[in-house]
Amino acid sequence: MSPDTTSQKTKVCPTCGTRLSESATRCPVCGTQLTGKPQVQAARKVERSVQASRMPELTLSLPAALGISVIVLGVGAAVVFFGLRAGGRVVEPTPIASPTGSATASASPTQTLIPTDVPTATEQPPFEYTVKDGDSCLGLALVFGVSVQSIVILNNLDAQCLTLGVGQAIKIPFPTPTAPPPATGTPLPAEATIQACDKVPITVQENDTLSSIALNYAISQQAIKEFNGLTTDIVYLGQPLLIPLCMRAATPGPSPTATIPPPYPAPNLLLPADGAAFTLANDVVTLQWASVGTLRNGEAYQITVEDVTASQTRRLVDFVTDTKYIVPTTFRPRDNVAHVIRWWISPVRQAGTDEQGQSIWVSAGSASEKRVFSWTGAAVEGTPVQ
Repeated sequence: MSPDTTSQKTKVCPTCGTRLSESATRCPVCGTQLTGKPQVQAARKVERSVQASRMPELTLSLPAALGISVIVLGVGAAVVFFGLRAGGRVVEPTPIASPTGSATASASPTQTLIPTDVPTATEQPPFEYTVKDGDSCLGLALVFGVSVQSIVILNNLDAQCLTLGVGQAIKIPFPTPTAPPPATGTPLPAEATIQACDKVPITVQENDTLSSIALNYAISQQAIKEFNGLTTDIVYLGQPLLIPLCMRAATPGPSPTATIPPPYPAPNLLLPADGAAFTLANDVVTLQWASVGTLRNGEAYQITVEDVTASQTRRLVDFVTDTKYIVPTTFRPRDNVAHVIRWWISPVRQAGTDEQGQSIWVSAGSASEKRVFSWTGAAVEGTPVQ
């Protein structure tokens, strides 16, 4: 609607303040009767008083209202964000697109993820150490795996550590733990080699040097340094080291072969005495000799017994691992004549088997001396005499 340009005089109702035409005699709103000009003047005074008491009005368009709302929300979010960030319990928020001039009916709030507590390593307090003869800041840093600067700062020392003295109690910081690599089912080649290596833990003793330790275990100095992460050839009293026996140098020489046992000495014969006589009353003759040592697998004593007076020489050969042998009764003479029996013992070793599956024996030492004894028997009736 266009504003009314005609100059029309009006008046105000003294009761409700409604603006009326100057000729109106009654207020259509509250029903008050209007008469005379004094009422018009009073109405004007009331209008001026009412108008003076009204509050100022502020009219905003919809885009401006939305812009102010976004600014207020942004300021509040920034306050909350920096407050949580100062406490260490916040994750980086997802960037929100800047508001545009186009009005939207409603805006859905962005969902904020609840931060997850990430475990952190607990910082351990430093431990005390008493300085020994020969200690230095560099050496202590290498031994305990920390930096020289951390020792200097923690103990308020000079940069060259010239104030470090024997017997002085200083503090050594714990080394910063290194985050382990992600666990895998199969170890890395370097880790697998370290795990498979046979190691010997030692502690550096007085007068020990890296060269003497390497010489003692037949391992190169470089191998010990690489395995223990050493940067110099200097070792310190009380320093723990791991000796990698798997890096020991091979002994030069030909390939090892099976060691052949040395030959055994000649067995010493015990019983019967040389020249002993056995009669018909002696049904059993036992041969005994001294042991030449512990026999190995496949070794034995070879017993040889001969009847040297028979018309045809009779010989008995047998093998035992004991140091005694009972001459079987089948070898006893079968007539009333005294027969001379000769016997001796030889250590032997099995060298295989023949086509019939019989063991093949070879000499494993010297044969004993030969002894004889006489044995008188009786002929068996009906049995031919050999």
